[in-house]
Amino acid sequence: MGRVADLAAVTVRTLHHYDEIGLVQPSARTAAGYRAYSAGDVERLREVLAYRRLGFGLREVADLVGDPSTDAVAHLRRLRGLLLEQRERADAMVAAIDRELAARAKGMTVTPEEQLEMLGAKLYDAIGGAYPATRRTDPRIAAQIWDALGDAETVLNVGAGTGSYEPVDRDVTAVEPSAVMRGQRPADAAPCVAAAAEHLPFEDQSFDAAMAISTVHHWSDPIAGLRELRRVARRVVVLTFDASSRGWQDRFWLTRDYLPEFAGVLADFPPLPGMADAIGARTEPVPIPWDCADGLFEAYWRRPEAYLEDPVRRAVSVWTRVGPEPERRAIRHLGDDLASGRWAERNRELTELEAADFGLRLLVA
Repeated sequence: MGRVADLAAVTVRTLHHYDEIGLVQPSARTAAGYRAYSAGDVERLREVLAYRRLGFGLREVADLVGDPSTDAVAHLRRLRGLLLEQRERADAMVAAIDRELAARAKGMTVTPEEQLEMLGAKLYDAIGGAYPATRRTDPRIAAQIWDALGDAETVLNVGAGTGSYEPVDRDVTAVEPSAVMRGQRPADAAPCVAAAAEHLPFEDQSFDAAMAISTVHHWSDPIAGLRELRRVARRVVVLTFDASSRGWQDRFWLTRDYLPEFAGVLADFPPLPGMADAIGARTEPVPIPWDCADGLFEAYWRRPEAYLEDPVRRAVSVWTRVGPEPERRAIRHLGDDLASGRWAERNRELTELEAADFGLRLLVA
């Protein structure tokens, strides 16, 4: 027990307590009567300590590690997703602190309410709260999605967010893991279940169709989530992004000229052919209209001044993921190029286009 305590950086007293409450019980004893941990015991201890360090209470941890349907790989994927979410919140907090420091450097007054919102429990609410202002249903993109749903009458919307693109003429059930997003769904929106894409609480083939719109890149295990959609529905429609074709970073002037860090955000994202193969899907390009109503990352490709507006950027997770320094640099350089006319000179071929392909893809299975 002492050796395990040293390796895990916990006290022997902690291990004794876990043993007493049945959380991690050594499965053997030495000849001298000392507790001995098997490889499986150590694996369970690793999971317990990881969840504890993420802030889970002992009762919650017991439920998580005692779930008979979850193996070590599933725990690792869940932990990875939780850590990514925690990293995003930490990045957002750093950005909020930087904004306050900049405000104080200019002699601006920061109210107590603003201080609490920056560092307190409202921080993530404020980030998620930016979505309804700019992330609305674009009717042209919606028409392509709804056409792909075919004659489906019952539809599961996974990663539903605040409800964009949910068809009003069908029986929709929504799935959304974020309480912030669920709380912003309209009163007349479809009923929403708190769950993750990788573990959908529905029987096989429960729905005519399952849809997932601009959400797969947030999942801890995209392939597992896609297979879950395939399991619970007879048809699957997914709006995602192709980050696998050669030179994809150069398709969009913002990532090509100002934000190369975007490539790192999608470094672990599965290639589009792999996602399509996982569910037996065909792919369709989804052109983005020049006046797209949905403020997704590429939406303002012909309206570059919009990226200088903080509310526009706050509604797109990319900016939080790349961090405050790349964001400040990109916006400063873009602002300079807009003022000097360099942006217009480099991108003059875009000014007459009504829609453009920047890698948005629809998977239909």
